[in-house]
Amino acid sequence: MWEKKPVILLILATAAILVGTCITMVLPFVWVNTEADRITSVTPYTPLQQDGRDVYIREGCNNCHSQTVRPLVAEVLRYGDYSKSGEFVYDRPFLWGSRRTGPDLARIGGKYPDAWHYKHMADPQSMVPRSNMPDYDFLTEAEIDPEYSRKKMETLGFPFTEAQISSLEGKTEMDAMVAYLQKLGSDIPWRQSAKTEVVGELANPSPKDKAAIRAGQLLYADNCAMCHAEDLTGDIGPALDEPYLDDADLFRLIHDGIEDGGMPSFAALGSARLWQLVNFINYRKQP
Repeated sequence: MWEKKPVILLILATAAILVGTCITMVLPFVWVNTEADRITSVTPYTPLQQDGRDVYIREGCNNCHSQTVRPLVAEVLRYGDYSKSGEFVYDRPFLWGSRRTGPDLARIGGKYPDAWHYKHMADPQSMVPRSNMPDYDFLTEAEIDPEYSRKKMETLGFPFTEAQISSLEGKTEMDAMVAYLQKLGSDIPWRQSAKTEVVGELANPSPKDKAAIRAGQLLYADNCAMCHAEDLTGDIGPALDEPYLDDADLFRLIHDGIEDGGMPSFAALGSARLWQLVNFINYRKQP
């Protein structure tokens, strides 16, 4: 019927497209980034962080790493609390991404200490053996131009101080990259709300068990050696070659981690594997 009236069909089709466009595109733009969506703890980038963000974009890091955690159980368990629109109010442009050749970085800030990031950027495989990420050690050779940074901050309308600009003297692109990575997700106190606590008394289910020690050795190589060294003599993290915590306290430390970039939590490994790590660290020298 309508196909015999092309003018009316064209008008109806146009109206349907306009309605769909308003619902799927126009209204969301009106709803997001309102005052209700803003998060007071989210602050603009500092000059050093903004320089790092520019290097991140220039080197194409966003082609392999996304920066948004979808509200799916699997993603929240792996990466942390799902992303909110108010987190990206100062992202120009946003770097949500759609591919994950590497892991999502929306919650990377504060997970590791600065030293971890410096080593990882210079030699990714030294920290993540199975990584296919290229080396970026050349970033240590390029210094930041403070005056250019000033112009960028003025163009973006981000607040800055002369002290921040002056502090850029002698800083490298590697310094900026690390500062930017440590910013990601750090404005949201999601780790406190997502933190799980060990309840009740803890007792090692298999102290000095040789099978548990062997299993713990493999876990240590995959999760701990890059910071504490293969022989447990320490590097980024302290030496573990001599036990200095009892079993229960060591379990809690590995489970909880150390906040503010000291050490990530390894609670996701599960209690059985955590006890295997404890056995390897505390009893590997036992006869």
